[in-house]
Amino acid sequence: MDYITHWNLLVSVWEQAVQKAGGSGEDIWLKMSERYDCTECQESLYGQKYVLKEEQPHCITCYEALYSNSCEVCKKLISCTSKDLSYKTRHWHSDCFLCSKCTRSLVDRPFATKADLLMCTDCYCHEYSAKCYACLKTIMPGTKKMEHKGNSWHENCFICNHCQQTIGTKSFVKKDNNNYCMSCYERLFALQCVHCKKPITTGGISYHDQPWHKECFVCTGCKLQLAGRRFTSRDDFAYCLECFCNLFAKKCISCCKPISGLGGSKYISFEERQWHNNCFNCKKCGASLVGRGFLTSKEDIYCPDCGKDL
Repeated sequence: MDYITHWNLLVSVWEQAVQKAGGSGEDIWLKMSERYDCTECQESLYGQKYVLKEEQPHCITCYEALYSNSCEVCKKLISCTSKDLSYKTRHWHSDCFLCSKCTRSLVDRPFATKADLLMCTDCYCHEYSAKCYACLKTIMPGTKKMEHKGNSWHENCFICNHCQQTIGTKSFVKKDNNNYCMSCYERLFALQCVHCKKPITTGGISYHDQPWHKECFVCTGCKLQLAGRRFTSRDDFAYCLECFCNLFAKKCISCCKPISGLGGSKYISFEERQWHNNCFNCKKCGASLVGRGFLTSKEDIYCPDCGKDL
């Protein structure tokens, strides 16, 4: 290319630039001759790398001093030319973003945190996930697990110790640290209720060395459940206190209510007649005759003072 052609090409490029800028050639020349400096330190950025922050140019040194984050591990600034990995206001270099247990890189990997420590999912599960009570292996997050009284199982490990079938959400009984489905437990271990002849799996009671369901052990008279209540027996039949007193206890001559004599309660007996202590009073003046002499007239009793006029 000769000089004339080269000059003509330069002129053509210049004219195109002026046309696009919408101004005169003089304006374009002035703009090109203006300084382009760092907003912070005012050093020239011509021929230098720089970063725009809110459309303001900054040299690399100023930008990093003002805006770059410190790495959580090595505590050094993360250069604007390096990748800044962040999680919950914390920052790392790519080379420092590692599992705290196995030191594998966590870049582009799923991870978890515990007490501000980063861990890959394998290490986190090994350290903190529940262990299966049967096989002692980790129960991975997201997999189905069965729990009972602080212990955990894989779904396929939660089985009946006898028939080896999975229990799932069905009822079961724990015996000697082993789990049994209800049918196996009843067949192998359960006692039979004396009353209904059915297996007792929970809530059984013993009376006269015989097993009963709680709901089967009732008062012979009123059929009220006796578990947790005071009761007595007669001819091997159990009765609540109220029924026993109404059916078998002697009646007070004064108030006609039963005298149970249970629990150490005291009563007065005279000539096949009985009184509650509180009912053994003078018919006329009402004074208590317990421990005192008294007189009788038919069914009534009197103190000596009132009885002398009889």
